[in-house]
Amino acid sequence: MIRAPDLRANDFALFGLPPGFALDCAELEQRWKQLQRQAHPDRHATQGAAAQRVALQWSVRINEGYQRLKDPLKRGAYWCEQQGQSVGAHDNTAMPAEFLMQQMQWREALAEATDAADLLPLQAELDAERAQRLAALETAIDAQRDTRAAAQQVRALLFIERFEQQLHDRLDRL
Repeated sequence: MIRAPDLRANDFALFGLPPGFALDCAELEQRWKQLQRQAHPDRHATQGAAAQRVALQWSVRINEGYQRLKDPLKRGAYWCEQQGQSVGAHDNTAMPAEFLMQQMQWREALAEATDAADLLPLQAELDAERAQRLAALETAIDAQRDTRAAAQQVRALLFIERFEQQLHDRLDRL
């Protein structure tokens, strides 16, 4: 019989990783593979239907945690939630004035673009902003343990992610 995992364990504990932003992606993947091998329902086929259902639940839980920790933005948002800080992605639009101005400039550049060449500088600017925001998120989480600053970086990154999708949609139409 498979030993049921503690489904209440947070993702970091499930994978035996310290809670934080920076993590060794190779180690995460190695632990994911180990856990998946252990929990794979086919491995428990001779133990009956109940054991297979438990294994399947465990497998789903492992995959959910892996997907969350693998993605830096999701990992940052998850860390905030684990610390009791809601990211408020849908109901908290409070951002610094300079970021709001930058958003307006990006939207204007997107609206005024007439061809793909117009959008390449905007893509480069988004890439640079994302890299800067991810570095700030890492600092807020790992160095400062500042949940509010981390949540603000996550909200900014969510905006960048959504805007980048709009940019790609526009590129597809050009």
